[in-house]
Amino acid sequence: MDRKPLTLHRLRELHAAGEKLTMLTCYDAAFAQVLDAAGVEMLLIGDSLGMVLQGQPSTLPATLEEMAYHTRCVARGNRTAWVIADLPFGSYHEGEAQAVRSAVALMQAGAHMVKLEGGGWTAPLVRALVDRGIPVCAHLGLTPQAVHALGGWRVQGRSGEAAATLKRHARELAEAGAAMVVLELMPSELAREITQALPIPTIGIGAGPGCSGQVLVLHDMLDITRGKKPRFVRNFMEGAPSVEAAVRDYVREVKAGRFPDDALHGY
Repeated sequence: MDRKPLTLHRLRELHAAGEKLTMLTCYDAAFAQVLDAAGVEMLLIGDSLGMVLQGQPSTLPATLEEMAYHTRCVARGNRTAWVIADLPFGSYHEGEAQAVRSAVALMQAGAHMVKLEGGGWTAPLVRALVDRGIPVCAHLGLTPQAVHALGGWRVQGRSGEAAATLKRHARELAEAGAAMVVLELMPSELAREITQALPIPTIGIGAGPGCSGQVLVLHDMLDITRGKKPRFVRNFMEGAPSVEAAVRDYVREVKAGRFPDDALHGY
């Protein structure tokens, strides 16, 4: 593998050049090695581990200590990918001081960037973290930590008012210093409009092909997750001879703009 370790500067260069960015969730050293070797640019230690690894009904039970543990595991297996760790529910909600303490714990565990959910009230937290040298990825649309307030796993931004709020929050987060933003479960056209209006990359999951890049939950795209999966998931293990081959196919399909297919995966 001849890829140099990815930096935020390099990710910005790729975005400026119009190259689609690739991200997958990752929770341990073994998968980190595979995903890194397959060319995935960003590894996300998502609080989705609460559901994927622990069998919880939502992401809310994941703790900061658990997130730091899995971040250390991924960091040990990774060589070149950019590592992003989720700030879990309750680890930044009290304000700037708590957000900084929690982010420091994840950065010391090996993260290169932290991710937090929501807009409006989070912009000052983003600014506080960025001012202290901590890169931040924002997250808008369906924000799983607020699943109960949102009324379940529902597409966000369908109404004009809701779409306008998401656009405003995206702009505020970028102005606060967020280096990228995940857009989850929203109409493809809305995600495209947000992407075109922002100077930073957008990473879509259930947000159509118009985003700057894509992310999926690893266990979903490898068809490990049992039961019915969301519309936006594609089984990359189908026909693949190995996990690494499936991940390489994901990277190729995202880079080529063939995944996601709006007719199959969009809203």
